[in-house]
Amino acid sequence: MNRIFQMHEHLYVIHGNDPQAMTCQLLEYLQPFKHLPAHAVIGIKPNLVTATPAGHGATTHPEIVEAVIAFLQAGGFSRIKIIESAWVGESTAKAFEVCGYTALAKKYGIPLQDLKQDEAVKKQVHSMDIQVCRQMETIDYLINVPVIKGHCQTRLTCALKNLKGVIPDAEKRRFHRQGLHKPIALLNTLVKQHLIIADGICPDPFFEEGGRPSRLHCIAAGYDPVLMDSWAARVLGLDAADISYIRIAADAGVGQVLQSMDQVISLNTGPRLPRSHIPDHGPLPGEIMHECQACSACRSSLVSALNLLKEGGKTLISLDHIAMGQGYQGSTGSPHLWGIGDCTADFVCHLPGCPPSPEDIFVFLSDCHIG
Repeated sequence: MNRIFQMHEHLYVIHGNDPQAMTCQLLEYLQPFKHLPAHAVIGIKPNLVTATPAGHGATTHPEIVEAVIAFLQAGGFSRIKIIESAWVGESTAKAFEVCGYTALAKKYGIPLQDLKQDEAVKKQVHSMDIQVCRQMETIDYLINVPVIKGHCQTRLTCALKNLKGVIPDAEKRRFHRQGLHKPIALLNTLVKQHLIIADGICPDPFFEEGGRPSRLHCIAAGYDPVLMDSWAARVLGLDAADISYIRIAADAGVGQVLQSMDQVISLNTGPRLPRSHIPDHGPLPGEIMHECQACSACRSSLVSALNLLKEGGKTLISLDHIAMGQGYQGSTGSPHLWGIGDCTADFVCHLPGCPPSPEDIFVFLSDCHIG
């Protein structure tokens, strides 16, 4: 078995507190660009879902991306760009600035590509049309730099789901209408990620918006997004078999599910966190509310608002009165339902916003519906 094939069957993990040095060590060990032509156009895709610093647990540490850029430039690569599209309702430009990428791009002379400003190209896979940002057609080698973190709807977001940032906002909304799992998996058959460097420094194990970072102090590298995500699920105390998009992506030939921890090679020693390290957060709001095709941004705002209520010692009369999601567009709901977001605009009682902020939801629920 040749070395390249062996390396694609493994993940490489390093522990520590210095993201830049850790990433350099991973790259030195892997030498992933050894056979890449110097003229190749290289795209780096972090996770900048919101305009919050990486320490909050939602976004990719800029030190990791900085190490990648420095390593590439030292190797003679100059056609490098950072690509991203923040989630629906958030400004990518603001995320670039707040998360440290505007300064990083200026320091290294790297362009930032806001994919929200890009045109889309229709592609078809398994009888499903998917709109992908045209910028992706210009990239020869894609480096995916996701965060290993929880997600309020899919439970996990890492390598596979991070590619949702390369589609237009309208397509993101459609993914939610169709159910996220199958579209995410099929998107990964259209867009190939050549290298994955997953940020496990301090991710939020519950929600993609961050706020409750857990100090895992690790970074993982590999070439197979299915392998990466099935390992990331285990890191967060989840079962990969319960995350449908991992299974669908594996069945579609995107990669292989982790079979043994022997496939995970540690470059140094570090903490090995047991499942019990990450506490149970109880039922997610979607399990006890009326949700129909809700986008992650809207749902996450509700979760944050509920946390604010809890911190303030307030209790909702019943979460069963809350409704949100695109499935409610044009519906008047029912008298006992309180609509959250613009999709519930025809409800008798609703809060506007796409998405509404956690603070607005907090006030809306506090003023009207708290016992």
